[in-house]
Amino acid sequence: MKHQKWGAYATISFHRPVFESTTMPRLLSVLLFALLTLLAPLTRAADPSADYRLGAGDAIRVQVFQNPDLTIEARVAEGGTITYPLVGAVKLGGLAISEAESTIADALRLGGFVQQPQVNIVLLQVRGNQVAVLGQVNRPGRFPLETTNTRVSDMLAAAGGATVGGDDIAILIGLRDGKPYRKVIDVPSLYLDENSQDDITVAGGDSIYVHRAPVYYIYGEAQRPGAYRVERGMTVMQALAMGGGPTIRGSEWWLRLHRKSADGSIEKISPKLTDPVLPNDVIYVRESLF
Repeated sequence: MKHQKWGAYATISFHRPVFESTTMPRLLSVLLFALLTLLAPLTRAADPSADYRLGAGDAIRVQVFQNPDLTIEARVAEGGTITYPLVGAVKLGGLAISEAESTIADALRLGGFVQQPQVNIVLLQVRGNQVAVLGQVNRPGRFPLETTNTRVSDMLAAAGGATVGGDDIAILIGLRDGKPYRKVIDVPSLYLDENSQDDITVAGGDSIYVHRAPVYYIYGEAQRPGAYRVERGMTVMQALAMGGGPTIRGSEWWLRLHRKSADGSIEKISPKLTDPVLPNDVIYVRESLF
């Protein structure tokens, strides 16, 4: 700092700062990126899609810090690859987001294109790891796997659950270790049993099918003849109650049950009220003799 006298007044002049003003924005940018780098693991841990593994059809945006020319939007091909500037084909299928970022960064560094590449991948659209939920559900369709621990109950909830006419049984089909996989799942146990073995983890390409619930039929001298759902452990007495019971001309003691046997023939049975009801049973309420 210098002092100069000008008549009765003194003026003060200052030396130029150590950092040029043009370098300040760059310094702030570097400091900001360093802070974001430190916070990235915490942000990714809180992100529910952090464990998501890229699959064919997924759309992503790839960005490299301070290299805008390397920013692209691409879709993962059927073979699991994308074409990236300078390095060519890069296989990302089956990799988590963080693993895919490291793969592209390694390719840029080993190729001598960027010394210390900081790569960020944003998932734009999920079309790869999806599970189809079909049949008697409220919203049938294909649903993405956003995490690696998505279970059967999660997918059924995403599809709005089973309809009124849906069965208590769901069928899961897919591939495990390259081999066809099929499992019959007891849906109520998924929610009633705390340690249900049926609530397994689903994988991309799986399909869950909910069939129509089994029914029985009641006709004759019944208050409400028709088809009704067969509930678990249902007896003839309960089935008769679903139909409103016998009319004043009918009798609960004069019932006839038609049941298809294993060889396809129809058996005619005079059932007891405590006998079980099976799918496709036909109950005829006969007219009372008195």
